[in-house]
Amino acid sequence: MDRSARKLDHINHALLIGQAKSHGFQDLTFVHNSIPEINFSDVSLTSKIGELTLSSPIFINAMTGGGGERTKEINKQLAEVASETDIGMAVGSQMAALRDEEQRSSYEIVRHIHSKGIIFANLGSEATIDQAKKAVDMLEADAFQLHVNVIQELVMPEGDRDFTNTLSRIETLVRELEVPVIVKEVGYGMSKVTVQKLASVGVAAVDIGGFGGTNFSKIENGRRQRQLDFFDEWGITTTCSLLEAFDAKTPVKVLASGGLQTALDLAKAMSLGACAGGFAGHFLKILVEQGQEALIVEITELKRDLKMILTALQLNNPQQLGQVPIVISGNTFHWASQRGLDISGFSQR
Repeated sequence: MDRSARKLDHINHALLIGQAKSHGFQDLTFVHNSIPEINFSDVSLTSKIGELTLSSPIFINAMTGGGGERTKEINKQLAEVASETDIGMAVGSQMAALRDEEQRSSYEIVRHIHSKGIIFANLGSEATIDQAKKAVDMLEADAFQLHVNVIQELVMPEGDRDFTNTLSRIETLVRELEVPVIVKEVGYGMSKVTVQKLASVGVAAVDIGGFGGTNFSKIENGRRQRQLDFFDEWGITTTCSLLEAFDAKTPVKVLASGGLQTALDLAKAMSLGACAGGFAGHFLKILVEQGQEALIVEITELKRDLKMILTALQLNNPQQLGQVPIVISGNTFHWASQRGLDISGFSQR
């Protein structure tokens, strides 16, 4: 199967399978503030990822491109939504466009439409510096998102099998690119050690891509004759990944993704140290099934809901979510205990 057909296959399977909702956010509870002395109108959603300033901590995470007219239309619609709602956007892997000039327009349409927005370029961990520079130039990108997806590749019938020298390639990209490098997992989460390794080579940010959202093992197993279903439950949940990243104690900025669907999910993620949250499968489903206007309404309501939550917690901006007490229970608490992660400070802030 060629790359373009595979891109379409991924979209169809993702929509069919949906999201697992096993991200762990149900294990987190904010400590209620009965007297929040704040005015809703004074709350600002302006956020930062390092030196990048966002109008809100919500961004459309990497999904597609390189699958011909259908993926071009999806990226066009997503870019129009991002422009209308003034949020950032990442594209899917641009390798298809680097190997086939005819696929470039399915990515370039994003910058053409979202001309002044924050846009992330995207390639896999096999990318060379020349390929990465071309991907960034293609979109006049503000950052470069490099995705790591070992489990997906192993389950993918035509996937990669050689993952040697990944960290050294990442280090070269960090050194040579003129934009920040964000390393993103695609749904299996990140451990403390992984975050520390990435910090050691100068990565600006990690997108922990936790288990609990779109399950790429199930997607790829749907394309196999003999399924490797033991990978379908493989990974670290989104909340546990955030705790791992927090305990890594590095200067690397943390982005949350992996099943985020609500403003409360995002607020909880930011309380564990994330500076922004990426939405992918949830947005794609709304776009495909209900259309652009419905997605614009959803994002507008997400922003309003987040401001409501900040008001209830007496916070002026999302960055302050890391200062309020939140109680951790259930499987997330159990994971932290088994892993020796110090979480006592979260409930006693």
